[in-house]
Formats: sequence, structure tokens, C-alpha cells
Amino acid sequence: MSTIQTLIDLFLHLDKHLDTVFRDYGIWTYILLALVVFCETGLVVTPFLPGDSLLFAAGALAAGGALNVDTLALALLIAAILGDTVNYHIGKYIGPRVFEKKDSRIFKQAYLKRTQDFYERYGGKTIILARFVPIVRTFAPFLAGVGKMNYSQFIVYNVVGAICWVGSLTYAGYYFGEIAVVKRNFSLVVLGIIFVSILPAVFEIIRVKRQSVTHIKENGS
Repeated sequence: MSTIQTLIDLFLHLDKHLDTVFRDYGIWTYILLALVVFCETGLVVTPFLPGDSLLFAAGALAAGGALNVDTLALALLIAAILGDTVNYHIGKYIGPRVFEKKDSRIFKQAYLKRTQDFYERYGGKTIILARFVPIVRTFAPFLAGVGKMNYSQFIVYNVVGAICWVGSLTYAGYYFGEIAVVKRNFSLVVLGIIFVSILPAVFEIIRVKRQSVTHIKENGS
């Protein structure tokens, strides 16, 4: 199975994968899930890891009695806060040198540009809003560090964003994941979560393209 097929299978069958993880690792599942969240939010080389869908699936797993939802939410919350904090400091110390690197299979300049546009539009609130936008979520704290955003301001946005993100999706999975129709169509639910989470980025791309077209027309007239 190719890497792409493996990732697709991971995204579409998170419930089955998490069941297997819990069966094999038991209480260590808390740490493994927290580690995924930490890497997805804290390392610019792993923006492809599941985020929103993982939180929902983990909450659904807790609803089945496998995990304690409050302990799970706390572990994921700490991981999300630490992830953004580490990412901020990486950006602060590496700085503009990253923008000089060429694209690799994982690190894309387009990701940075997309996050820059998002950051320029929403300012410091990007740290909160980005929690719900894949790719941007990974690069927003990094760029906050690159731009040397005031750390006391950053940590407030970081904590508030983490609480909103982890709390809403984990408990949504907990309260809705065991509903019969959700369980029967879990793959579609996961796809729906992924689709909704990327909508802000899609709207932003459309907005930028419309502005570009308008600018060209105005200059050409």
C-alpha cells in the first residue's frame, strides 16, 4: 500500500485504527494520541497528520467506554498548547532562513504563504482561528515566532485556541460519536469534518483570486 493510500485509509477509518491502538496499547493510547496532536501542531514538517478528525474519533472512542473523556481532553489540551509553544520558539530562533529553503516533499513554501495571508487578515486572532484550519494550524504559531509576536500575547491566544479546538471536537465526538447513524456512517462524518475544516482556506483562496482579478481589470482599464 502506498503512502497516500495509507494516509487515506488512516483518515477514513480512524475509528477502527483507534480501536486497534487501544486494544494493543491500553492506557498508553492517551500518550500516543497526545503525541500525534503535539506533532501536528508543533512540527512544521508534519502538517499532514490528522487533527480535527482525530479529536472527534478519540472522543467517540471515549464514548464507547475505552477512555475517560475528561482525561483524554486534558491530555490533548496539554499536547496542543505545548505543540504551539514549541512551534513558536522554533520559528523565533530559525527565523527568516526558512523562507529561503526550496520546496521538499513535506515542507512547502505555499503553506507558509497561505498562512501569511491568513495572518495578515486576522492578526493575532489567527492563533485561535487557525486551530480549526488544517495546514494553517501547523504554520500559524511558527510564523508568530518568526514575526517575534509578543509571547505573553501569543500564549493567551494559544491557550484559548487550544481549549476551543480540543474541547469542541473531543466532546462532540463523545456526545455524538455513539449515535447509531454516526457510527454507521463514520467515514462520511470524518470526511465532513475534514471538508468543513478546510472551507475557511478555500474561501480565502477564492477571495484572494477575486481581488487579483479585480486588480488586473482596474489596472487594465
